[in-house]
Amino acid sequence: MRTKQTLTLSDAKRIAEAAESEAVRQNWSVVIAVLDDGGNLLLLHRMDGTQIGSVTVAQEKARTAVLFKRPSKALEEAVLQGRTVMLALPGATPIEGGLPLIHKDEVVGAIGVSGVLSHQDGVVALAGSRALDQSDS
Repeated sequence: MRTKQTLTLSDAKRIAEAAESEAVRQNWSVVIAVLDDGGNLLLLHRMDGTQIGSVTVAQEKARTAVLFKRPSKALEEAVLQGRTVMLALPGATPIEGGLPLIHKDEVVGAIGVSGVLSHQDGVVALAGSRALDQSDS
C-alpha cells in the first residue's frame, strides 16, 4: 500500500485566498471552487457581485481538471482545433479556468474559477494553484 496525499480544508483556504488576492488585484469578481481528488467540493468562495451562474461553472471547470488530470484549457484547445467530439466527453467542461492541483507528482484536487473572461479565470486559478506549491503539506 502507498500513502495518499490529500488536500485539507486549510490547504483549500490558502489556495482560495491566493486566487482571491489575484482577482482583487485585477479588479475581477469571480467564484473560486476547490475540489478534492474525487471531484468533491471542499471550498466555494463567491466574491461580491459575481453572477450566480459562475457558481456551477467554477465547480465544473475544477471537476474537469481533476477527472481528466489536465487543465480544462487543454480540452478547450482541442475543441478549438476541430476535435468537437471532446464536447461529448462525460464530465468535461472545455473552458479555461480549471487546473489540477498537483502535489508530489499526484493530482490531489483541482481549482476552478469563473466570473470573467475564461483566460482571466485561468490567471486567477493559476495564482491559487501556486499557493499549493508553496505549502509544506
